[in-house]
Amino acid sequence: MKHIRENSTVAICGEWFSGHGKAENLGYIRKEENKELANKLRTAFASWYDNGHTNENDTDTVILKISLNDGILYSNGERFEFTN
Repeated sequence: MKHIRENSTVAICGEWFSGHGKAENLGYIRKEENKELANKLRTAFASWYDNGHTNENDTDTVILKISLNDGILYSNGERFEFTN
């Protein structure tokens, strides 16, 4: 987060996706204004959210928003590219 505060340009990747964009720290996950989004994230990632790597009591547990500028997605042997 310290680096993102200085330069919000980021890249993300996984086995089937990569992309570039701008990152934004939305703050502590338990902030009142994050309540609705936090509930959606808990639901979306329910299969691993409480596996011991998320500590919502730690005020450094924040929501990181990444607005993608471009990316590549691989699905069922096909490649999909997008730009914003």
